[in-house]
Amino acid sequence: MTDTVESPAHYAVHAIEPIDFIMGNDLPFWKGNIVKYTMRAGYKVYDNQTPDESQITDLLKVIRYAEMQINYIEGREPSNDDDDDKNTTY
Repeated sequence: MTDTVESPAHYAVHAIEPIDFIMGNDLPFWKGNIVKYTMRAGYKVYDNQTPDESQITDLLKVIRYAEMQINYIEGREPSNDDDDDKNTTY
């Protein structure tokens, strides 16, 4: 496999890659994604986005996974987008 698959540059900048931390600590899916997107925010640039827009995209993903877990804990559908969620300020 190529380095972009096994060790993407946006993850390899850290002493511990997110996948090693996530798997080594047996993190659940939602928490692993929060770690992953937090650690790559500011390092991965998406097609058709500026570096700042790309960082915001990853940070919004962090917020989204946290919101999904909160919804789950509160007994709502994890992807529930009711009116209360639309008032959230980022």
